[in-house]
Order: sequence, then structure tokens, then C-alpha cells
Amino acid sequence: MMAIPAHVALWFLPFVLPICYAIALTDLRGMRIPNWAVDLIAVIFIIIGPFLMSWTDYGWQLLHLPIGVGLGFLFYSSGMIGAGDAKFAGAAAPLVAFGDLRIIMLIFTANMLAGFVTHRIAKHTPLRKLAPDWQSWDVGNKFPMGLCLGGSLAIYLILGAFFGS
Repeated sequence: MMAIPAHVALWFLPFVLPICYAIALTDLRGMRIPNWAVDLIAVIFIIIGPFLMSWTDYGWQLLHLPIGVGLGFLFYSSGMIGAGDAKFAGAAAPLVAFGDLRIIMLIFTANMLAGFVTHRIAKHTPLRKLAPDWQSWDVGNKFPMGLCLGGSLAIYLILGAFFGS
């Protein structure tokens, strides 16, 4: 059982899922996460959240936004992640119930390992010819984290829709 209510995850899913896809794809193509996508994730929570949650839960979840942006800024400042990754993580934070912190970390870790291995295999095999113009193939050791960040949020909400409280 997950802390996120199933109806909350189910309502957010159709709005957030296409954005997660766009974030993954734009990061693979151009090694950047567009600001409009990050802003839209936050706006979706701000607009839809009050209709799905009690004011108390909504307020606590909304508090995740500045905390997530702050933590993202610290990771960005240390050079561990890119600016778009930091902004997306902050904007997506309100969509994750605090009680599911361990679950989202497990999902992200598994997604990170799978995404990295898959990207590197595709990069060094003929699969690369399917998308020859992606910038993420030629940026050295850098990796398009939007693939894993967007995927993790999507997987979390899908699981929440099925296994939420």
C-alpha cells in the first residue's frame, strides 16, 4: 500500500504522463529539460491539487515544492546534476507523498540504472541509427537524467493509481 491516495494519482496521471514523456524525449534529443514542462508540472499540482486533497494535505504537499527546488539547487551547485534536472525534481516533489519517499527513491534508483545501461547500450550499437541526431549520444560522460526523472514520476503515479491508499 502506498501513501498517495489512488484517486489522487489517477487524476494527476493523464495530465502529467504526456509531460513526463516530453521531458524524457527533449532531454534525449537536446540534453535539456524545457522550462515550460517544469512550470506545467507545478501548475498542474497547484490547480488540480486542492480539488483532490484536504487543505492540510495540499498544504504539506505544496511545501515540497520549495524544499525540492532548494535541494535541487544544492545538487546543481555541487555539479552533480543539471539545472533542468534540479528544476524538474523540485516541480515534481509536490506530486510525491512524503510517506512514499522510500518508494520513489527505489523507483528512481532502478530507473536510473536501467536508463543509463539502456542509453549506453544504444549509444554503442546500431540502435543509435534509430535516432542519429540526438545530442545525448555525443556529450561524453553526461547523461540525460530527464529520461529517468520523467520515467520515475510516471511509474510512481501509475503504481499509486493501482496501489494507493
